[in-house]
Amino acid sequence: MTRESQETDGRRRRGQDSRDRIVSAMLDLVREGEVTPGAERVAARAEVGLRTVFRHFRDMDSLYAEMARTIEGEMSDLIGRPMTASDEGGRLVEIARQRAEFFERIFPFKHASGAHRHRSAFLEREHARMVAQLRDMLIRALPDACSDPARREALDLVLSYEAWSRLRREQGLPRDEALTVLVAAAERLRAPKGG
Repeated sequence: MTRESQETDGRRRRGQDSRDRIVSAMLDLVREGEVTPGAERVAARAEVGLRTVFRHFRDMDSLYAEMARTIEGEMSDLIGRPMTASDEGGRLVEIARQRAEFFERIFPFKHASGAHRHRSAFLEREHARMVAQLRDMLIRALPDACSDPARREALDLVLSYEAWSRLRREQGLPRDEALTVLVAAAERLRAPKGG
């Protein structure tokens, strides 16, 4: 390896290290509740120069994409966990618990992305992809309950991030109470009396 290629590799590694630190800083700031961390805060947390932040992320969608990849990696094992219950009632409870844990973990990121979604095609696509993925998982886990179109739509709504957010943020329910409400509502939809 020539000296020139070693220098290029070193710059590339340092550049990737800076990029990783910027993404990590942004994720940490959002986890801490900052909906829109400024470039100055990100640079300070990442311990890089302000120009480095702008050089790596000329547009915010590229930063959102890096953050989404990191979050998806952290969450894939949680949301992709196989169901263990053999009946739909048991699987419904598993889905509700799994989603409660998932939604709690992504809460700060969904809150932050909600503030920027109207300006970002990437965030809009990511939101639609997550909704479709969760819907598909619901239909596969509860095929009988989801065979009725109206019931499928209602279950999809009740078990959505938006419902969870409403229970936790607007209604101020603790996590356990919110989960109890979610399961009760979904169970009534899955197996209505007389149906």
